[in-house]
Amino acid sequence: MFPTYYRQLARAAFAFPAIDNHAHPILTEQHRDAFPFEGVYSEAVGEALTDDSVYTLACYRSTFQLAKLFGLKSGENDWEAVKKKRASLDYAQLCKICMQPSGIQCILIDDGLSGDHDLAEGYRWHDQFTFSPTKKIVRIEAEAENMLIDLARSIPYEVDSSTVSKLLVTFSHDFEARIVTCANDNEVVGFKSIACYRTGLDISTSGAKEDVENSLLEAWTQYKEAGGFRLKHKALNDHLVRIVLRTAGQYKKPVQFHTGLGDNDITLTKSSPAHMQPLIKVFPETTFVLLHSGYPYTRDAGYLTAVYNNVCLDFGQIFPRLSADGQRAVVKQILELSPTNKILWSTDGCWWPETYYLGSVQSRQVLYDVIAGKHSTTITLMLRTRSSRIPFAGKS
Repeated sequence: MFPTYYRQLARAAFAFPAIDNHAHPILTEQHRDAFPFEGVYSEAVGEALTDDSVYTLACYRSTFQLAKLFGLKSGENDWEAVKKKRASLDYAQLCKICMQPSGIQCILIDDGLSGDHDLAEGYRWHDQFTFSPTKKIVRIEAEAENMLIDLARSIPYEVDSSTVSKLLVTFSHDFEARIVTCANDNEVVGFKSIACYRTGLDISTSGAKEDVENSLLEAWTQYKEAGGFRLKHKALNDHLVRIVLRTAGQYKKPVQFHTGLGDNDITLTKSSPAHMQPLIKVFPETTFVLLHSGYPYTRDAGYLTAVYNNVCLDFGQIFPRLSADGQRAVVKQILELSPTNKILWSTDGCWWPETYYLGSVQSRQVLYDVIAGKHSTTITLMLRTRSSRIPFAGKS
């Protein structure tokens, strides 16, 4: 007979409602084909996405699972057939087909992706698919860029080396006020930084005023030349992250950081969360959430989660972007050190409803496989330890 504890584990893994700790909005029906659908399972861009990614194990597995979801027959279940089938479905029906089986209780949405407000649904639109209301994660770089654009349109003086100090005071004050407003907003449950993409995770714990001013002047000059802000100026970016970390600690809101896995805009050697160790020490009252399993630096992320009370680890985005074996290896590495009460989960769902479906079904299966694995001692240890808790419960 199948042991009782395996049945209990299966019930928890496959049927328990889950909080999606980090995701992004779904595209509107009008823009359902705005991006190559291969982005469902890959972070590649350009020809690496459209020409090469279709030959990955991630694609083969996603093809099989989506073909089954869409009811495709054997022999009609290749990637092109999946794309053709989804294109034929009514969009509302497609979203329901993908979201309903996910078992997601609540979604925490970062709606600061480039194009979100023009191409994607508002965060509360997603409430129709969940048991609890969707909440917001505020992307700090997007907030800062929008504020700089507003300043550029309103300040009454020319910005140069003689006035940039005045601009920095105004901008820093306004930015901190905006973060405080967000922290007081019941719809906002946390903040998110993409410093990993812009300047790397080697974020300075302090900075010289002159360096921040020079960095701001560079950003301002580029805005005048290009007509838009994209904050990738290290001293300024680090300055803004420190403001958020200080404020978030005061208001007890966590700060999520993109770590590891991403597209080729990332400098891989600067994407390890190990770079953040000095920052974590300096802000002990602030909760750091390391996103995306830190992959391929998962053990670095697990170490930080184990030795610092203010660090949590989210094992998202690897579903469905890694092979099944790769996913199992990552979860095993996380469990090597990380306390289970500080492990979070997310789909990193983005643009397409299929990302939520695949992220959910694959992670549930892998979690079960790892804990109930043939050679796993996890269940035995949990049963023998009176103080053990359900893994991946997350901090309240």
